[in-house]
Amino acid sequence: MASCSALRAAHGGTHQLDHVTNWRRTYARRIRVVDACAVIWAVAGAFTVRFGFQDLSEPASSDVEYVLLSAVLAAAWWVMLEFWGTREAKVLGSGLEEYKRVLAASGWLFGLLAVVSYATRVDTARGYVGLAFPAGLLALLAARWLVRQHLSLERKRGRSSSRVLIIGGPHSARHLVSSLNSAPHAGYLPVAAHLPGASPDSDAFDGWEIPITGVRSDFDSILEAILRTEVDAVAISAGVNMHPKDLRRLGWELSARDIGMILAPALTDVAGPRIHTQPVAGLPLIHVSTPKLTGGKRVAKRTFDIAVAGFLLLLLSPLFLVLGFLVKSTSKGPVFYRQERIGLRGSTFNMLKFRSMKANADAELLALLEAQGSTDTPLFKVENDPRITPVGRVLRKFSLDELPQLLNVLGGSMSLVGPRPQRDGEVALYDDAAHRRLYVSPGMSGLWQVSGRSNLTWEESIRLDLYYVENWSLMGDVVILFRTFKAVFASTGAV
Repeated sequence: MASCSALRAAHGGTHQLDHVTNWRRTYARRIRVVDACAVIWAVAGAFTVRFGFQDLSEPASSDVEYVLLSAVLAAAWWVMLEFWGTREAKVLGSGLEEYKRVLAASGWLFGLLAVVSYATRVDTARGYVGLAFPAGLLALLAARWLVRQHLSLERKRGRSSSRVLIIGGPHSARHLVSSLNSAPHAGYLPVAAHLPGASPDSDAFDGWEIPITGVRSDFDSILEAILRTEVDAVAISAGVNMHPKDLRRLGWELSARDIGMILAPALTDVAGPRIHTQPVAGLPLIHVSTPKLTGGKRVAKRTFDIAVAGFLLLLLSPLFLVLGFLVKSTSKGPVFYRQERIGLRGSTFNMLKFRSMKANADAELLALLEAQGSTDTPLFKVENDPRITPVGRVLRKFSLDELPQLLNVLGGSMSLVGPRPQRDGEVALYDDAAHRRLYVSPGMSGLWQVSGRSNLTWEESIRLDLYYVENWSLMGDVVILFRTFKAVFASTGAV
């Protein structure tokens, strides 16, 4: 078992603790400053654009009123952001909750302004409000995003994160440690684990990345481990061998010492919108809703696909002509390549691409797969594929060969965002879990593309696709599309 001194030596001791815990105050101050700059810039800019650079040495009464209104509006906006919890440590650094709260706080503020103006019969200049609101909202979101990028870099270096003690059964605790370490941007740094009731002689203790503080399950031993490791938060995973009364008592102690308490249920790849907590008989029961892309949700997704795909086809039509000419003039064969893929609920469709390989390339696929010994893997990928033309290599690097799939989207066989469209031979190797990918239409882009593209293993690709299917949302599609542009221009994992 790791001693107190060993734990401190391994993770920096009290000095490291001070460095890590201070990030909350530093980051909150940074956020408050950028918020102030954003709202002042928006309000002052709206005032200037609406009323011009007038000589205010002898201002009219209306000018004075709007100067006062601008000052009050900027101050109220800044306070509203604080009141709405947009600067709480638990929402900073990862996820969409921070941005949602900024949007909600801003919307409520200007909604209240409209109600007050109507109730008091004060005629507020609509142009002034119409400029201040969108300008301020965009400035706030952009500033928060930039600050978050800096925080993510710090967290990848092991700084500006909350030190966490993991408490639970050996297997669930190890999974939680691995999950937190794989997402350093979330800001949780596992520093030790306590495994109540586990057998010290079992194989579950082999290969841990962090020290084990003990296996005793009594309250005093667990509290002692928490105090020795000097953590900022305690994460209790599934399978913890603790009495419910001890858990409640532990919560009281942690609250008194300003240490966070996190409960990690045995739910994997389930997003927040599907989780609902309902207190029953003093128990916080967690309800997980069934994912359904039907009715209004299906209509919203299809409408979004048609609108965006149609706009992009009109915008990119000159590029289509240029790419078609390059493909046709540099190698023999048609401009477009059609390949049968498996779509929604196992239906087949012809997926369109700009041809990036020499003619009759499919006939050589099996021989190439046999040569590299990968005929039994579900992803039929050839390393350093000799069939790709010089122009095709450039098209693939920047995913330009996939642009004709906008026609598939417009026709309804594909979506802008969804699971990776695969061949019949790949689908034949699916297990029961992988078949759930076919519950939604395949996509031009998806979590698989923005998370590594062809660098992903089969298991990682399936896990990402299943996560998308289980947790679909229209806002999630928008976020993935924005991340797609970054992945494409970075050419990450392109083949």
